Amino acid sequence: MLRPVVLVGMMGSGKTAIGRALSTRLGCGFVDSDAAIEEAAGRTIAEIFARDGEAFFRARESEVLSRLLAAGPRVISTGGGAYLAPQNRALIAERGAALWLDADLDLLWERVRHKSTRPLLRTADPRATLARLLDERRDIYAQAELRLTAQAGDSIDRTTDRVIELLATRPDILETRR
Repeated sequence: MLRPVVLVGMMGSGKTAIGRALSTRLGCGFVDSDAAIEEAAGRTIAEIFARDGEAFFRARESEVLSRLLAAGPRVISTGGGAYLAPQNRALIAERGAALWLDADLDLLWERVRHKSTRPLLRTADPRATLARLLDERRDIYAQAELRLTAQAGDSIDRTTDRVIELLATRPDILETRR
């Protein structure tokens, strides 16, 4: 890898699972920005949201993302809201490459519906909340320079294959051996 690849998209799109698999396959580092935030804060994302609010969390998220991008080529998975901030999109474009893992509502819901670690889904109708978030965010995620549509039947390995095929089309991101 020649520069960081930053996986963006909705919660449940597979950013962390694909990020880990991709970093293993490419022999580079991997970091989950939410895990880095939790480590720095000594609290979970849900605890940060509850105690300090979303605005505080988003500010810490931008700080951590900047630090991770400065560390050089690696795979970075982000929280679902990280790419929404214009300063984060600009930073990623300057220092790395954004890859949107695009997944439809049914697939996202299947993946997140049993998880209690999603503070934005702690609502009376979490599926409707997820649908609203997806509608609000889709056009912003579409600004990513790369896009891969997640397929419901694909394994982590198959999706990772598809990501590598996509990255291989970009010699400014992934050096290919001839």
